Amino acid sequence: MDIQAEIQALRGKLELWSHQYYDLDAPTVSDYEYDMALRELERLEGEHPELITPDSPTQRVGGQPLSQFHEVRHEVPLQSLQDLFEPGELTDFLRKVEEQSEQHRWVMEPKVDGLSVALEYLDGVFVRGATRGDGQVGEDVTENLRTVRSIPLQLKNAPHRLIVRGECYMSRAVFQKLNARREEAGEPLMANPRNAAAGSLRQLDPKIAARRRLDCIIFQALLIEGRDFPTDSETLDWLETLGFSVIDHPVCETEEEISRRIAALGEDRERYPFDIDGAVVKLDDLAQRELLGSTAKFPRWAAAWKYPPEQKETVLRDIVVQVGRTGVLTPKAVVDPVRLAGTTVTNATLHNQDFITEKDIRIGDTVLLQKAGEIIPQVVSVRKDRRPEGTEPYHLPAVCPVCGAPVRRDEDGAAFRCTGAECPAQLVRNITHFASREAMDIEGLGPAVVQQLVNVGLLSSPADLYDLDENQVAQLDGMGQKSAHNLSLALEKSKGQGMARLLTAFGIRQVGSKAAQTLSRSFPTLDALMAATAEELTAVEDIGGITAQSLTEWFAAPQSQHLIRRLREAGISFDSKEQPVGSALSGKTFVLTGTLTSYTRAQAKQLLEAQGAKVADSVSKKTSYVVAGENAGSKLTRANELGIPVLSDDELTELLRKG
Repeated sequence: MDIQAEIQALRGKLELWSHQYYDLDAPTVSDYEYDMALRELERLEGEHPELITPDSPTQRVGGQPLSQFHEVRHEVPLQSLQDLFEPGELTDFLRKVEEQSEQHRWVMEPKVDGLSVALEYLDGVFVRGATRGDGQVGEDVTENLRTVRSIPLQLKNAPHRLIVRGECYMSRAVFQKLNARREEAGEPLMANPRNAAAGSLRQLDPKIAARRRLDCIIFQALLIEGRDFPTDSETLDWLETLGFSVIDHPVCETEEEISRRIAALGEDRERYPFDIDGAVVKLDDLAQRELLGSTAKFPRWAAAWKYPPEQKETVLRDIVVQVGRTGVLTPKAVVDPVRLAGTTVTNATLHNQDFITEKDIRIGDTVLLQKAGEIIPQVVSVRKDRRPEGTEPYHLPAVCPVCGAPVRRDEDGAAFRCTGAECPAQLVRNITHFASREAMDIEGLGPAVVQQLVNVGLLSSPADLYDLDENQVAQLDGMGQKSAHNLSLALEKSKGQGMARLLTAFGIRQVGSKAAQTLSRSFPTLDALMAATAEELTAVEDIGGITAQSLTEWFAAPQSQHLIRRLREAGISFDSKEQPVGSALSGKTFVLTGTLTSYTRAQAKQLLEAQGAKVADSVSKKTSYVVAGENAGSKLTRANELGIPVLSDDELTELLRKG
């Protein structure tokens, strides 16, 4: 690969990683991997300056303002910092600055791994807050920042105008609780506190941001109207008297002091509530800072020492498998206790079977551990030269360790999943789905109520819903006799929902509401469907081999048969309510536009699909009918251009009746 192509490839990789980190809050590589790639790009561009372009990642701050927030142009640019990784780089930086300045006092700060923000005050009142964005333009997140309790909304004895810069972060304790709640709810886990903080600050609903319990710590005054301070350290002391939470900022005078401070911060990172990814070295004298100025990306008077991820060796003694609320099997390494990044580690994530196979991880191996995002320990590599004799490659179990049901790999991913219909590990999620609107539509049976019913031992299967005692339900928090009675009525009503909704409620892989309706048009009862062969199933339009296999395996499983038997005893209807294949509307394509008076769009779509019709979003030559309500727009115009029949509400009703 030639130099120009190598530089372009590196830039593309860094742009993608930067977008994932700053804009999506979903990093795919470690900070260290990003920093090393950026360092390599800087080296190549340094050797070939004619290839440097203004849009290179080496020339600008990462992150773009998001479209859902108003843009804020920063009065004072929010720049990034140049990174230092080696003692020689620190020496070079200090000497270069000292050669150009008269004062050689340095402020030392922990580098908080959060989201940088600018806070603006007018006559002591907080009026606006914005993210860094690209350094010049950020996002207006004022309302979300008002929910951060460590940001004062009113200052005493403040100047007319004040703009400060700080770092919003999520404490490790809050992050761990948030991920625990997300795991219970079957939601994807946050990668690290920094991205959790960024995602929280970018919520469109400030109430969600408030529940995330963010904090903010101030490290710079960007603008002070009517006040002058000679040094940064004095400015930070004054900001603290105004009521801000201010970063630790001891002053050092020699390189030896600075090096000791960097080492101490690295060893003592765990005493802070927030993650630290480095140490900041800043010239203290503000007048000297003005003289030194900045490059397009960095101030010349400050730099960040970046800590490499700490790694430790230990022995992997066992692999235990946990079953999550979505049925996914997650392997976890049990290791000899080892001190890593300030905490004692006894477990490490192994992600999935592909991860174990790729690294050839075996029980008894000596492994190298590292904390991902300074939080979650993971296995980096295996010391195969220390592998004991007789070890065997590890494979996830073929049956669920919780309920014994068969385990199947997702067709479209690396996850292995329990197939048990009544698996205790998936109980809350399964029952919540069973009761959901698109399934059995049991009003008043949300996740919180389901969790309570499981906690008190009233539910161990979806079938238990139909044995609930109204008086027992009334004793739950937030329920009462009226709510319990309404739930009883909703459960009774759900018994007649029919085969399609029941199929959807089962949560069979590959069988969503659309496939359930398709099957219900081809089979008159659930019993007929259960008796169908794979060949008979794949003969149904839109039902493929994978779906057919999921159905036959699910119906054959003992837990599924037990659930079906109990639901039959409870009086649940197994009959189809869909119009059989052969309806006059079967295969017709409809497009809905405008405001319908007799139906909502969702109702019209459901009625049409029940008779075998398809409902599309756009008008084309293949469209059979367009149903136009009030304020119909371009779809009606397009239908007229193509000569497609247009129906009113009443005409749709008549067509459905005839169908």
